[in-house]
Amino acid sequence: MIESEDVKRFLLERGCPDDVVEAGLEGLVEGWERTAGEVQRGYSLGLDDYLNDLDGRQLIAELRDAFPGAASPTLLERIAAADALIEQAVSPVDECLWGEELADREGWTAEDNWWYFRLPRNPGSQMREELQGL
Repeated sequence: MIESEDVKRFLLERGCPDDVVEAGLEGLVEGWERTAGEVQRGYSLGLDDYLNDLDGRQLIAELRDAFPGAASPTLLERIAAADALIEQAVSPVDECLWGEELADREGWTAEDNWWYFRLPRNPGSQMREELQGL
């Protein structure tokens, strides 16, 4: 059984802020669920905030890979449900939102790390403006 201290150490090693470290996997899942709701309603924040939310989803994937037993069946169901909500409200893009150089360095692909290759269909005005400048 994975200990919460192992998860905290994992998150600390990745430079996560103290509040993320303290909340652990459960907190990351809660954040992803919040993001799913926001994307469904129309994402009102900017691109930097969206990328930060996507990084939370990436941490969930990395924790699951590093500690296969860390997520209970209930937590896995919550992750899948949030993923499904997000997938209904996003559209694929041709390149990783963090850029192809970082995607190549990290080994991110549109299949395995799909969250980095999708944008909300209904972005708010701030994100819309930021995306026009790209």
